Amino acid sequence: MSDILVGLYEDWLWLDERIASITREIEKVSLSESHCECLMSVPGGGPMISTATVAAIGTGEAFDRGRDFGAWLGLVPRQYSTGGKALLGPISKRGNRYLRTLFVQAAQVILMRPHNWEKFSFGPWLKRASERMHKNKLAVALANKLARITWSILRHERSFDCHRLTAASI
Repeated sequence: MSDILVGLYEDWLWLDERIASITREIEKVSLSESHCECLMSVPGGGPMISTATVAAIGTGEAFDRGRDFGAWLGLVPRQYSTGGKALLGPISKRGNRYLRTLFVQAAQVILMRPHNWEKFSFGPWLKRASERMHKNKLAVALANKLARITWSILRHERSFDCHRLTAASI
């Protein structure tokens, strides 16, 4: 039994080492790619999200608007329409599952730190939304907002400026 446990422990250490080396490679790629550097300026964004987004959509030319990118990821409510009345259901969960998961996780990380919300240009929206929404629904809404910001950054090729609104009013 001890030989089996020692073998499993060695496998675990090898996997940890392999994960660390792949993580270093992803970080290296994200720092060498200009689009990835811009995407890492988005709150919650890092090497994983930036490289996955650039790999999935390139510069975002396939989408006309950020709303289309959010819908492609499956971060919008499914709509049921009958008799002229639209009913909104759960998120559609269509599109790139991995990328959708990364955006939702990034949103959950942001939501865990409410003292940092005011640093972002969407801070007041987030504060108001947190008062009326369940935390999981809020995470998906924030993930959709982050995806739309990401598309805009890719499309216009500039970094995220979290104080854009305050700088414009001065």
